[in-house]
Amino acid sequence: MTEPTLEQPQKLNWRFPATFWYANGAELCERAAYYGMFITLVRYLNIDIGFTDVEAGWVAALFSSILYFLPTFMGIMADKVGFKQALILAFVLLTGGYALLGAFQLKITAIIALSLIMFGGAIVKPVISGTVAKCSDSAHRARAMSIFYMVVNIGAFSGKGLAAELNTRLGLQYINFYAAGMAFTALLLVAIFYRNVDTKGTGKTVKEALRGLVKVMGNFRFLSLILIVAGFWAIQGQLYASMPTYIERLLGQGYRPEWLANINPFVVVVCVVSITHLVRHFKPENAIGIGLLIIPLTALIIALAPLLESITGNSISIFGLFSMHPLILMVIIGIGLQGLAECFLSPKFLEYASKQAPEGEVGLYLGYQHLTTFFAWLFGFVISGYLLDAYCPDPRTLSAADHAQWEAALAGTAQMPAAYAHAHYIWYVFTGVGVTAFVALLVFKFVTNMIDRRRSL
Repeated sequence: MTEPTLEQPQKLNWRFPATFWYANGAELCERAAYYGMFITLVRYLNIDIGFTDVEAGWVAALFSSILYFLPTFMGIMADKVGFKQALILAFVLLTGGYALLGAFQLKITAIIALSLIMFGGAIVKPVISGTVAKCSDSAHRARAMSIFYMVVNIGAFSGKGLAAELNTRLGLQYINFYAAGMAFTALLLVAIFYRNVDTKGTGKTVKEALRGLVKVMGNFRFLSLILIVAGFWAIQGQLYASMPTYIERLLGQGYRPEWLANINPFVVVVCVVSITHLVRHFKPENAIGIGLLIIPLTALIIALAPLLESITGNSISIFGLFSMHPLILMVIIGIGLQGLAECFLSPKFLEYASKQAPEGEVGLYLGYQHLTTFFAWLFGFVISGYLLDAYCPDPRTLSAADHAQWEAALAGTAQMPAAYAHAHYIWYVFTGVGVTAFVALLVFKFVTNMIDRRRSL
């Protein structure tokens, strides 16, 4: 039986159908499971499964990028079979995928498990957001979406925090069992309480979706903007691709990179409302430009950590209250600035992207704006694997003498082996990616403005 949506409300309120809250509860579980696994994925693939840095980069890149490519097509399936049936399938796949990832530490089972998680997650994305939309009318849509995004951030924040504790106490493997438990909880929630919402008349065919994708990809202006902004997200993606491995190899375990990654959503939650208000009258390209100007600085700050360490030693006092390693301080500053940059870019990106679409096709083009993340994750994780291999290698690949020196360095009784002397070059590369994206935006703005002026003559 289809649950009715709110219609013609007398006044704004925060009351939504029960299915809305159950859907958000399932989303909370799914995000906590996903981010708990994702923040540790590269390390797990490398340390426990046995992939090299390059192999782990490719596997994580394909997993994360395709996960952002599939939702349009999974949404078509969900429209056909019904939202509840689609969600049950999704959480069965997720529960099985996470459990398999933790239970069998083999390369082939890891790939199968990640494929299950990829398809399950791709189903959840459009169905939950579609439920939120269906359970709210136009007047309450903004409130409904604000609750949804709050739930997403709570899930992501708590998932990474719990991953840090599980990794410290039990090991990386058990994070996958925790994720399986969260996915199974969501499965029970959906199976018992979720009621279908009306999806009549909302679906596309696969042929229509493919035709739209080809059309969007053939628009040089729109594709250029997508690729430019992908440079921003490629740097953001290093919170998952490079940063955790980088810190553990240079400083050892105990610094909990999962909590460091949580600085980004914390800054976004605290600052996004005020910054969005600040830039409300800015041209979208100017606000995006600020974000693209800040993002290379975030990588540069981390790259300069060795310089700070040469001045302060391996411990720096923070206002006399406590001390921390200079690298951790620079990572905290860098990640905080990433969150700040996101506050400038994200609210204005869709507005700017919509202006690049031909008249009458804005909805079609914005439906494929997630291609930004697809390209960013594909590029960012792949290059991360190669950079880690070159400048911050797996300690197990070192000679016996260098491995012993590495262990002594972590204990504070020796210098790092020569293999890690240029580890910070990784962040110089991403600084270059950010600078390239900013310059590309300036060129894009100049060229498109010139074309538009000529067309208006």
